[in-house]
Amino acid sequence: MVVIGADVHKRTHTFVAVDDVGRELGSKTVPATTPGHTAAVRWAREKFGSDVVWGIEDCRNLSARLERDLLSAGQKVVRVAPKLMALQRAGGRDRGKSDPIDALAVARAVLREPDLPVATHDTVSRELKLLIDRRDDLVAQRTSITNRFLNRVHELDPARNPKKRSMDRAKTHKSLADWLSALDGVLAEVAADELADIVRLTAMINALTQRIGAAVQAVAPSLLALPGCGELTAAKLVGESAGVSRFTSEAAFARHNGSAPIPAWSGNTAGRMRLNRSGNRQLNAALHRIAITQIGMTSSAGQAYYRKRLAGGDSSSEALRCLKRRLSRTVFNRLNADEKSRHHTTHQPLAA
Repeated sequence: MVVIGADVHKRTHTFVAVDDVGRELGSKTVPATTPGHTAAVRWAREKFGSDVVWGIEDCRNLSARLERDLLSAGQKVVRVAPKLMALQRAGGRDRGKSDPIDALAVARAVLREPDLPVATHDTVSRELKLLIDRRDDLVAQRTSITNRFLNRVHELDPARNPKKRSMDRAKTHKSLADWLSALDGVLAEVAADELADIVRLTAMINALTQRIGAAVQAVAPSLLALPGCGELTAAKLVGESAGVSRFTSEAAFARHNGSAPIPAWSGNTAGRMRLNRSGNRQLNAALHRIAITQIGMTSSAGQAYYRKRLAGGDSSSEALRCLKRRLSRTVFNRLNADEKSRHHTTHQPLAA
């Protein structure tokens, strides 16, 4: 078997091929375009035959087109976390940093880690990720403008400061707009412009929220049935998982999302674990929201498990970590159930 590691950039992709013991066999740099990717596949077939695995550093914004082109050409592709590549490069014999060195590190990381997630075509998760990321960007823009706007209001009249968490309400917008329209001066004019931006962004955010909600209800009903998992959280889980079937097990999924604990013991502290701060932090944050919500829900299974861990001597942070690991298993199973249901519906024959 030959493994080809890819170091991806905006304009070029560099590929380095290694054999099953990590010896370098060849390299090639191509433009980051579909014709360039086709040339790379042709090079691999001519030089190494059909038994090839492509390892791509998981930089989704840079590697998405490369993944699609390789998969369309019938190639097997696995995703390598940047941290794994960096660790492999640090332990390599070649000093310094270059595209071939990075691509070689990616290829050797594939050999060292046989259970890396496999890349797949998954339109559902891709579209949900695009929508949820766009909404997150708009919310960040609105928050920034709102903070500046509130400073203007305070400067104009501290008594007119709106109530906390009311800046997404139409009633608050109208009241502030009517007040600002009666004022003179550049400060009031700038504040009115910022308020108009807030109103526009709020409308866009609400429209996206409704669209995301309708989409996730259609593709993830099992996940939405999980207590504490709302529509936006479910969309984040589906989008960031990028096709849960690519994970070989729920343990691999937990490691990917950072809920798998890290051993931290020696001698008399045998069995002690600590929080894992690596992995996909967006997935981890979604699990955290579900865990916190379940802890606050009366008579929920999550709250009962959390209290059981506390009663067993765990600290609050340890109990929360254990709950998130438990939720990761539940989310993995529900994502799998939803994905199988979608595929069954897609391939179901039409009624006569």
